[in-house]
Amino acid sequence: MDRMSYFGFSKSRLNLIDEHLQTKYIDTKRFAGTLTGVYRNGELGYISSLGMMNLEQNIPMNRDTIFRIYSMTKPITSIALMTLYEKGMFQLDDPVSEYIPSFKNLGVYQQGNMGDFITTPLEREITIRDLLTHQSGLTYGHTERTNVDHAYRTMGIDRESQQSLSTFVESLSTIPIEFSPGTAWNYSVSTDVCGYLIEVISGKTLDVFFQNEIFDPLQMSDTSFHVPPEKISRFASCYSYQQSNSLTLVDDSISGTFISKPKVFSGGGGLVSTLDDYISFCEMILNGGSLNDHMIISRKTLDLMTSNHLTNGTDLKSCAYGRWSETSYTGVGFGLGFSVLLNPAASQVSGNVGELAWGGAASTAFWIDPVENLAVVFLTQLRPSSQYNIRRELRTLVYSAID
Repeated sequence: MDRMSYFGFSKSRLNLIDEHLQTKYIDTKRFAGTLTGVYRNGELGYISSLGMMNLEQNIPMNRDTIFRIYSMTKPITSIALMTLYEKGMFQLDDPVSEYIPSFKNLGVYQQGNMGDFITTPLEREITIRDLLTHQSGLTYGHTERTNVDHAYRTMGIDRESQQSLSTFVESLSTIPIEFSPGTAWNYSVSTDVCGYLIEVISGKTLDVFFQNEIFDPLQMSDTSFHVPPEKISRFASCYSYQQSNSLTLVDDSISGTFISKPKVFSGGGGLVSTLDDYISFCEMILNGGSLNDHMIISRKTLDLMTSNHLTNGTDLKSCAYGRWSETSYTGVGFGLGFSVLLNPAASQVSGNVGELAWGGAASTAFWIDPVENLAVVFLTQLRPSSQYNIRRELRTLVYSAID
């Protein structure tokens, strides 16, 4: 009979995570390698390292492997910005134009192409809360859905093409937004603008602010906007899956992106990190905003951030402008930087009301469940993140193992 308790889990059931990942994803060459951590009740009691971090050099996945976390940068940026809120340096309903004057001249797209856009005036200006909740009307260029995101691509509004974070953000003011702020939800470069607000308000560059206010206090020693030369041997390569049961290298760990300091510090997707570093970030949130005798953010501000901020308390299905793979939409709301589980039955995913989560473009994911005092971090390097249903599968496997 399997009743062996292991930091609040059935040990044999937890081992099913390894079995599932190995047989379904590693053996079939769907993932090069995976690293999974399960934290509960003060203990990182389960760590699973499978496959390879670099297929070309035959380097196994390790606990200290460094990953591109892409949009898992967003919660870190959101927490960082809210530390300035706690110092009285802004309010959530402040118009963004108070800090970025060019945003006052934005219009809402109606029709037309770049160079011939027809717009209507804003019903109200974009606020800082709109940025934190992706209700700003901004978008991403790579969504390839509208004439607005086509303009982003044409103008090169991305991390690689711009010369600085300020030019990146200022270029946004030359293109209409998709909808009036607060009327819909659209995943976007909003969190990159939040990163720029941190620079404007604090007077520090984003990398320095992160280091001083987040990384050093939480001892996140491997989290950065690039991988320094002495750590390159620990940096995983990134792949895409081909239907011929093979993986294609899309970003090499030795000569690709992230190996040098970027011109644009992307608060929306620019960080690399490790399992232990990101678990520390999650542990801080579970602890009500404090870790290692450092208060990063207060419990009450965290309560505000983890509430559903979608207009009229709706879920993402009711207001999302398009779809995104980082979360399911039914029964899921959005706070200030995280998705928030509102109704597990509606979402058809195991969990508890108030669970926080998000993911990254290379199929990474995390979730935090305050009810179970649980945090799970899943790391791999496969693009796009919509390739597999691994995030929902992991929830099933983890929650099914709880005693």
